[in-house]
Amino acid sequence: MGLTSDKVLALAVAAGVLLFAGTVWLWPRLARRSVRAVLGRVGLLLATQVAVFAAVGLVANQSFGFYGSWADLFGQEDGQGVVVDHSAGADGGPVQVVGKRRVTPAGGSRPEVSGRVEEIRVVGRTSRIASPAFVYLPPEYFQARHRGRTFPAAVVLTGYPGTAEALVEKLHYPRTALELAKAGRMRPMILVMLRPTVAPPRDTECVDVPGGPQTETFFAKDLPEAVSAHYRVDKGPRSWGVVGNSTGGYCALKLAAHHPEVYAAGAGLSPYYDAPSDPTTGDLFQGDKDRENRASLWWYLKNRPAPDTSLLVTSSRTGETNYKDTLKFIGLVKEKRPTRISSIILESGGHNFNTWRREIPATLRWLDERLAGVRES
Repeated sequence: MGLTSDKVLALAVAAGVLLFAGTVWLWPRLARRSVRAVLGRVGLLLATQVAVFAAVGLVANQSFGFYGSWADLFGQEDGQGVVVDHSAGADGGPVQVVGKRRVTPAGGSRPEVSGRVEEIRVVGRTSRIASPAFVYLPPEYFQARHRGRTFPAAVVLTGYPGTAEALVEKLHYPRTALELAKAGRMRPMILVMLRPTVAPPRDTECVDVPGGPQTETFFAKDLPEAVSAHYRVDKGPRSWGVVGNSTGGYCALKLAAHHPEVYAAGAGLSPYYDAPSDPTTGDLFQGDKDRENRASLWWYLKNRPAPDTSLLVTSSRTGETNYKDTLKFIGLVKEKRPTRISSIILESGGHNFNTWRREIPATLRWLDERLAGVRES
């Protein structure tokens, strides 16, 4: 059973309840002062606490998507790292579809009614990075009358460590996009959903690491090129946007600022504005001060020409630690034309899925307004 399985969670909860009940029931029998009784009490208390902590940890992991598998949890995941000496064209192209699923029960398995989410593997021709992703295709993509139609696209990024599946199952990006489009509140859009951790378990903060993973190149060049070659993405300018939460939010803002020719808009949900340096990142810049400065949104927007792109940032007056920095960032960008800045500020909300779900509908509508329109061909 997988780490995110409901059966595993149910077993952990059941174990905690049974051990608690057993402790209460057996405690009078273990009230003696013998070594055996003392060891029995210690064992019951320890087992109960372990079961309770395991259940709480599993609930937190399912809610926030920290780890996707047991191997991921124990740092043993090694199947989705940087591809070295790999020819992207040798195994069928830069995008390989490895699975499909429907978006909602409505319409059954008919993608022309409810759209479809495809699980893919993207291989970067330049960066040599291979990463799994999910692609949401709206119903119109499969409808005969729209056979020649192309669509704007948005890259959607998780936080760190995060899982791409959490964007589908927990943050409900495909379902939200489907419902908004059916209600006429946004146009149909392709969503490319993945985590910024393309070289797990390392957190590369979407930078090109000297002698290491070329993560920024993957997101700025390889990913849009690969997806556009495989799917009917609009080929005109200003056809791509990028959105993410937490680490993904920082990446989204940075990608839009660094590559406005690729990303016409970037939205950061609960973002930060400078790349951290900690055990998960390692040495990202290898002493290169120019690279370190470039990774700081503060430095970049103060010292480089203002990019012609649109940025959106979100925070909460109560519950988010980035609130003051977000207000400061808004003030900085307002002075940097032609860069445009928008914001979503909630009265309260923590750094969690529930808060981001409240911000996603408005964020998708904001992206839709700033990307190029669909066209028939």
